[in-house]
Amino acid sequence: MAISPNPTRLILLTTLISLIISLSTSVSDPEKLLTELLTLQSQSTAGIIHLNDQTVSRFIVSTKTPRPYSLLVFFDAKEHHDKAELHLAELYYEFKILATSFITNHPDNSSASYGKLFFCDIEFKDSQSSFILFGVDSLPLLRLVNPNVKNPKDSEAMDQGDLSRMAESISDFILSRAKLSVGPIHRPPPISKNQYAFLIVVLLIWIPFMIKKLSTGQTLLQDWKIWLCGAVFVYFFSVSGAMFNIIRKMPMFLGDRNDPNKLIFFYQGSGMQLGAEGFAIGFLYTVVGLLLAFMTHVLVLAKNVTVQRLVMVVSLVFSFWAVNEVIFLDNWKTGYGVHTFWPSSWN
Repeated sequence: MAISPNPTRLILLTTLISLIISLSTSVSDPEKLLTELLTLQSQSTAGIIHLNDQTVSRFIVSTKTPRPYSLLVFFDAKEHHDKAELHLAELYYEFKILATSFITNHPDNSSASYGKLFFCDIEFKDSQSSFILFGVDSLPLLRLVNPNVKNPKDSEAMDQGDLSRMAESISDFILSRAKLSVGPIHRPPPISKNQYAFLIVVLLIWIPFMIKKLSTGQTLLQDWKIWLCGAVFVYFFSVSGAMFNIIRKMPMFLGDRNDPNKLIFFYQGSGMQLGAEGFAIGFLYTVVGLLLAFMTHVLVLAKNVTVQRLVMVVSLVFSFWAVNEVIFLDNWKTGYGVHTFWPSSWN
């Protein structure tokens, strides 16, 4: 996402922060700044320190280097949290998990040879001048301000493509750039303790009713219709190549390049299978399987021999046609011919 601040406001903000920096008559004591950061961290939500233009100037711009601390800055724009393509809300949630995990693993915030690490965020709406100081022109973005960085633009930015692994990728970035180990990432459990206790109570109440239904055979797992539908679904899923379509993310059909108004449901070529042709083959095979099951389990119970023979002939003819269509499609797609070999004595 491109950042487009108001030019007039930015000029005023930049001038103001420059005046603040130039009018600074003394440099703050590094140990005092470190104490302030620790205080802000303890007072913040999830250990993330919120920075603005003034605190950026105090903790980064107007300090002597090397500083006794490092800052990992998350650049945020809450007004764009609803844009799914940016994943800002999701990334900020992962950033909070990483911050709390680091504080849990390092309660004294001790680090390697050159200082301590603090997790910070900067909101675009109230800190546009800071965005300019860091040279931020798109989101999402994380920057690591190491102790020796004098100009915020020289801080190390994390590649946006590496953010796909969320907290784990940020942890790797910290380890590679700051030589600091975050340690194990502590994610909250999927359900809270109260929800867990509620589920246990519901389970204890439900167990007697479940035992009664099991003893009388009234559960869904004991219904033959459910098992029949499940078996047919598994058979169709197996013979239709649905797993291939899911793994390869194959479309149901394609548009014809020569005729935009025409759709292609069957693609000639062994290296590709469209979803429509897989479903067509699966349907033919499933019908053949159901006819075979019908003839071996239901048709044999019919007392009328004429009906038995008529249904069996129709089923066999349809099955022969369906298998022949499948073979024809395979020959058309692959170019290989499949034909019947008769015994030599029949020639």
